[in-house]
Amino acid sequence: MINLKDAKYYTNRELSWLRFNTRVFDQAKKRESPLLERLKFLAIYGTNLDEFYMIRVAGLKELFKEGVSLTGMDRLTPLEQLKEIRNYLHVELDDLETIFKNIFEGLSKEGVSIKKYSQLNQTLQKKARSYFFESIFPVIIPIAIDSTHPFPHLNNLSFGMVLKILDDEENIKYGLVRIPRVLPRFIEITKGTYVPIESILKNFIADIFPRHSLVSSSAFRVTRNADIEIEEEEADDFMEILEEGLQLRKKGKFVRLEIEKNEDRDLIGFLTKHISIFKDDIYEFDIPINLGTLWQIVGNKDFAHLTAPIYKPKTLPPFHSNEKILTVIEKQDVMLYHPFDSFDPVVKFIQESAKDPKVIAIKMTLYRVGPDSPIVKSLIEASHEGKQVTAMVELKARFDEENNVHWAKTLENAGAHVIYGIQSLKVHAKIALVIKRDKCGKLKQYIHLATGNYNPSTSKIYTDISYFSSDEEIIKDGTKLFHHLTGYAKDAKLDTLFMAPTQIKQTLVKLIEEESKLGKDGYVLAKANSLVDADVTKALYKASMAGTKIDLIIRGICAIKPKVAGVSDNIRVISIIGKYLEHARIYYFKHANPKIYISSADLMTRNLDRRIELMTGITDEDLAQKLYDILQIQLKDNTLAYELNQDGEYSSVERAKDEAKVDCQQFMEDFVENINKKAKTNTKSNSKIEKLATRLLQDS
Repeated sequence: MINLKDAKYYTNRELSWLRFNTRVFDQAKKRESPLLERLKFLAIYGTNLDEFYMIRVAGLKELFKEGVSLTGMDRLTPLEQLKEIRNYLHVELDDLETIFKNIFEGLSKEGVSIKKYSQLNQTLQKKARSYFFESIFPVIIPIAIDSTHPFPHLNNLSFGMVLKILDDEENIKYGLVRIPRVLPRFIEITKGTYVPIESILKNFIADIFPRHSLVSSSAFRVTRNADIEIEEEEADDFMEILEEGLQLRKKGKFVRLEIEKNEDRDLIGFLTKHISIFKDDIYEFDIPINLGTLWQIVGNKDFAHLTAPIYKPKTLPPFHSNEKILTVIEKQDVMLYHPFDSFDPVVKFIQESAKDPKVIAIKMTLYRVGPDSPIVKSLIEASHEGKQVTAMVELKARFDEENNVHWAKTLENAGAHVIYGIQSLKVHAKIALVIKRDKCGKLKQYIHLATGNYNPSTSKIYTDISYFSSDEEIIKDGTKLFHHLTGYAKDAKLDTLFMAPTQIKQTLVKLIEEESKLGKDGYVLAKANSLVDADVTKALYKASMAGTKIDLIIRGICAIKPKVAGVSDNIRVISIIGKYLEHARIYYFKHANPKIYISSADLMTRNLDRRIELMTGITDEDLAQKLYDILQIQLKDNTLAYELNQDGEYSSVERAKDEAKVDCQQFMEDFVENINKKAKTNTKSNSKIEKLATRLLQDS
């Protein structure tokens, strides 16, 4: 008898995440892609890895320290996981350096290069010297380290230089130069020619440390544990204790040291003498450290032709006219698929409501809204206009805490009713309610539900679903949710919508089980960012064992091992990595009613058990079909898709010689572009993209 508790059926979540980030890195290897597009993926890879070390690796270190032996379904101990992670990343570093150099070989032919100060001609060296004294010298912080100058505190992700220097009497000394974040990582000396800031600094050490000469130097960067622990039960003022936590983030334990490769081993020895870091968490680079700063070069508009063509999202029917958003929603439910469909209607939904004299109240959840949010500005305007504004601002949104604290205070000052969160739970649901008084004095309500954040910036690079409705049953549940958030309601349950932590997991497991009862006639199709929840995973395994076909589109972490004989023979898992971050959560069950759902929740225990999330069944047949077609296009992708193998590794999906190329993201760009043209000309034509869509979907 098969024991589904056996660790051999599960992939470790941390190792699965590393493979996801490797798939991101793979995009930088694609020689057919524009050069700066390839460089962009190195930047994404680097920033992803920063967060992974700050949170996940830091967490494993804490578990090891506390003596915890087992953590997940895979049964790997924290120490075993740490060893695997370090080995994986040290091996990948060699590949990373090779690809970095390969990209810049190509870029140099296009006029973009990274050069050391010594590689500049005299004219450019003179320019670099002027830049140093005018813009760098007044800002940097030289630090002597000796008996009267203690080693300084280094904040999380601090960047600087470690130096071995000689004084006038030829005594060896050590010092640091802290390089504040206000300074650029790379100095563009002339169009397209960048010099790492540390390369300029090392040539002026005698000016930074008078009467000293440089022996050797290396740029370095430290990573600290950035996971904030807040005892909410003991907090009288949650805002205050969160702000204290943000300060503590700067002082977390060191978890990683990145350093420029140098034959002088004394430099690493000096650093590790003062910062406690395990040797295998030291990564030596033969390329500039801090890959995330490559965005500076990627964003150079002088070389925009070396990036992927920028797609401009379209506003399609029924939002394409000058008709008010609320008027459109009164007539019909509307669904948008971002970034192909513009996010503008979502912004206008709030902007128009803020200005509409008949609107009396707006309620919203805000998780990651961005630093310059037009939506929050409209909420402030609405509050100034005397409307009742209720904003659930989740202060615990990791790495957006400071931004959210700012908006929470600003909204409160404007007179809005602000909720900071729910004790012990994060509010991750995406919902907005608008309440309006009609001509007869009766209240009319409108709702927006989404899989992604209320953030116009990320909406251009994340794929997400937006859903507008004036359906009374859905709105009734939306009202219940806000009463739950603002009041003392415990274990709230909704009637039409589904809410975590009380309903979503239970509903998903039940829907999977119902399909499994039908054996080979059953079918489950799910798209999510991650799949690691034990209950959902086991339900899928059992359904597969019953003969039910299961297709999973999981971008990131996946605990399931597909194609295991007798267990997951009927499960296929793909991951799609492209220029847009696949972020939508869509769940389909062939024999359910409704058949298809959108959700803010991933298939992770943290989402299903420890967050306030929403899941919405789509009953409108046309909108449900639209979602299903999106999933089918992705299943047929043979360009961006990777398939998960039984051993936990991924392979690029290869297309047969006679098979049409399917890039699901490009497909949607072309498809929406065509619909937009037809809407403008009021024509009905059988375009190539429509014929392709018909062919791709004919067997669905």
